Amino acid sequence: MEPTDATDPPEVLQARLVELRTEHRDLDEAISRLLLTPPEDQLVVRRLKKRKLLIKDRISVLERMLDPDPDEYA
Repeated sequence: MEPTDATDPPEVLQARLVELRTEHRDLDEAISRLLLTPPEDQLVVRRLKKRKLLIKDRISVLERMLDPDPDEYA
């Protein structure tokens, strides 16, 4: 996963946001499938969930970079 730089142009940030949302959705689907037929080792599911949370955090950062809330610091 590429780090995001605040100096990147909005087009680059938007493209990265799309990639992260796609990966987040794919992880969600993979986790759902794994939970239907639980694996012997739950470590895989835990790792996928952890990765999904990391991606969600990065999505939030990108969204704030692209559309900052002017009232946030008022």
